Amino acid sequence: MSTAFRAKIRQSIANESLQAALDANAQRRVQGRIAAFASLPDWRERRQRAHAVRADVISHLDEYLDQFIAKVLENGITVHRAKDAAEAINIISKIVGADGHPPLPKLIAKSKSMVSEEINFNHALEAAGHRVVETDLGEYIVQLRGEKPAHIITPAVHLRRREVGKLFQEKLGIPYTEDIPTLTNTARKVLREIFLTADVGVSGVNFGVAETGTLCIVTNEGNGRMVTTMPPIHIALMGMERIVPTLDDLALMLSLLPRSATGQKLSVYTQLIHSPRRADEVDGARERHLILVDNGRSRLQHSALQEALYCIRCGACLNACPVFRELGGHAYVGDDGSIAPYPGPIGSIVSPGLLGLDRFGHLAQASSLCGACKDACPVDIDLPKLLTRVRAGNISEGRKQEAVSGEQKAESSKQKAGGSGVGLSLTSGIGLKVYGVIALSPRLFALSQKLAGIGSRIVSPFSQWMWIPSFTG
Repeated sequence: MSTAFRAKIRQSIANESLQAALDANAQRRVQGRIAAFASLPDWRERRQRAHAVRADVISHLDEYLDQFIAKVLENGITVHRAKDAAEAINIISKIVGADGHPPLPKLIAKSKSMVSEEINFNHALEAAGHRVVETDLGEYIVQLRGEKPAHIITPAVHLRRREVGKLFQEKLGIPYTEDIPTLTNTARKVLREIFLTADVGVSGVNFGVAETGTLCIVTNEGNGRMVTTMPPIHIALMGMERIVPTLDDLALMLSLLPRSATGQKLSVYTQLIHSPRRADEVDGARERHLILVDNGRSRLQHSALQEALYCIRCGACLNACPVFRELGGHAYVGDDGSIAPYPGPIGSIVSPGLLGLDRFGHLAQASSLCGACKDACPVDIDLPKLLTRVRAGNISEGRKQEAVSGEQKAESSKQKAGGSGVGLSLTSGIGLKVYGVIALSPRLFALSQKLAGIGSRIVSPFSQWMWIPSFTG
């Protein structure tokens, strides 16, 4: 396991304030999710339908992308394809700086987007001289702190109100307070001016509808609506897998996403965007650009981790995970110490799948494989199965689909020689494969739980992970 990861684990466990914040979030989110699904008697059937929809899309992604792009273009939105983060940033830079040589500095109002974190959007645009302001409250808070988001849905989950009060006192010049309405009103006043003066608005996309070319954006604060309607230029960043075939399929996803993410039956704002501002309309962006980002998704689609692309980014698996509840998102770091853009159970699959097994593969060890993440997933992704594949380095199917780099060839050779590919010993790799067999049998798994002391050694006899006290129970 990465030395940097070990250091972050110990640091997180020792942070009492962080532990209290994570416990409060997990309890609130898990209970909220249970209550929200209680009002949906057929949620299990919907979950299976959603799984089937996502499986169909990923299996026929090229066809759905062609249909979606054709409709989006027909609606008057400019479409760009980005094969990786560098190309995405290059496209964005050209759009933002199109009116000057060198480009004039621009004010960019940005709503929440995980793809933007994945491609390191803020750093790249700021380095080019532009000002980027996060307008989601949680994202705004972590931006003021110079941090990355700590959760897919709740970026400031690691903070308590006294820390936000001190931050606003220092950065915004208000008297110290822990009163939440006062803090939110302060942020609202600052961000209102950003909305009114921004040159460019940037958003994510929750779903793209293939049959209509619709961009669906789901938010609770209204900032997504502001950044897509008030600035003259709107740039939408979308992972190329985030497609649903029809509006009926979108309705299905929208019945599951808010319940899983925030415990709501319906998010406060559900935006359906079809085009730039038309001649007879009084508001809306004059230009809309959709950037479809690959950045490893094609590789993931043709790998043993394909099912990870079914994810709808609700964050429910993070809230359910006993390990994430102890660590928080900032503990999920690569072997170079960089924070993974996607933490928790799904992040421990997606981050190595998109950004490199060598860099983030060890994150999959931060799991008890208890199955709580699978139970919580609204599209029934078999997360424990995928986690064991990452642990064993078993994603080689994807490498058959592309020319591998010298580093990947070396990794493949190491696997052939008996290594796991993620820094595990030969014995650990064998142990994990044995555990994979046990985990697929309810009877064997139940027996292994009764013999937990012996079972832990069967799973990974010499793994140092077993000697971290907080995870042995």
